[in-house]
Amino acid sequence: MARLAPALLLASVLLVTACGGGSTAPVWTGATSASDGSSASGTTASASTGAASTASGSASASGSGEATPSPAATSAEWKTYTDPGKTVSFDLPAQWIVQTAAPAEGASAGSLNIEVKTADGAFVAALKTGLPLPSPAACDSANARSYTVLNSVPVDLPFTDGPGVITPRFVFRVIQGYKFFGSLGLTGVATAAQDGKACQLVNIVPGPPGVGGYSFADVTEVTAPAPSARVAPLASFDSLAQASDYVHTSAKFADAQRMIMSLKFTPKN
Repeated sequence: MARLAPALLLASVLLVTACGGGSTAPVWTGATSASDGSSASGTTASASTGAASTASGSASASGSGEATPSPAATSAEWKTYTDPGKTVSFDLPAQWIVQTAAPAEGASAGSLNIEVKTADGAFVAALKTGLPLPSPAACDSANARSYTVLNSVPVDLPFTDGPGVITPRFVFRVIQGYKFFGSLGLTGVATAAQDGKACQLVNIVPGPPGVGGYSFADVTEVTAPAPSARVAPLASFDSLAQASDYVHTSAKFADAQRMIMSLKFTPKN
């Protein structure tokens, strides 16, 4: 994968920071590019505390005060969800809802499928484990679509290295169809792309033994939907500029990003 030269990377960071337009909220994001591996560092915002109960597992007040990154102001009160088996945990806004679902199709025995929704029931993202890793699919150039990485930040999560594997990172990527469709989540798989175009974007990380492939994202695989297809839970925009504005100003995006990047796996004894 191509890497940005230091001077270009610094210029990209300054450009992205300038897009904050006088906002007092900290701005941090990867440089805009068509490469899943591009990254940039920025400022962080401190976590707040809060408490609430969840439908399954447990939720407790997140009062560590640990610095957590955010491109915009996040919710004031947060809680921590831990699954019943105490294998994973993550923070989420106190008013959001956690629900368990049947394991994803093809997932290994004992895998997790944890859905997170807003207080009014709108789906945000799902944490899935035990997923089979996607096989590289043939991509006819006629079906390839332009895509752009609007946010790319490394995360400290376990993964198994191998061909086509990249260091895990949180990304927000936009693929162009009849509109611009945005997807957020973790990825650890390099995108098969040519000239900034791809047929598919994958939101899966090749995890270590016992975890398998895992995804904490709105969808695990992204393609540009047809006009007659269901778009949700992908976000849709009329322009790339509108999508970029969403990344830098949306409180819901900031909450989702902070939640997904707080994911932790509990080591087995």
